[in-house]
Amino acid sequence: MAEATLEEERPRAHHDLGGVPRFLCEEIDIEPHELTDFDRQVDALRQLLSAKELMTVDELRRGIEEIPEEDYLRLSYYQKWIRSITATLIRRGVLTAEDVAARIDGASR
Repeated sequence: MAEATLEEERPRAHHDLGGVPRFLCEEIDIEPHELTDFDRQVDALRQLLSAKELMTVDELRRGIEEIPEEDYLRLSYYQKWIRSITATLIRRGVLTAEDVAARIDGASR
């Protein structure tokens, strides 16, 4: 009996789509596209947080990987970023969940 490799022992996480046959994934749009204001603002925030040493790119990636599968598959690229940024700032104590909820509540009025 052949030994199982680490890859065979551990199932893929929902964010790990590299090498998955294309028929299992939606078609990827590789055409250049215009960034929205939201996209630019999220990227600027990530750059600022990095410059101020409040967040690393590794934390951004880890936060994206921690998004539950249902949300991960539904969210856009920069929506995943802002979700990760928010979780990181809460984890680091820069924001509280209550701060975020109050801002969301205020913005939805």
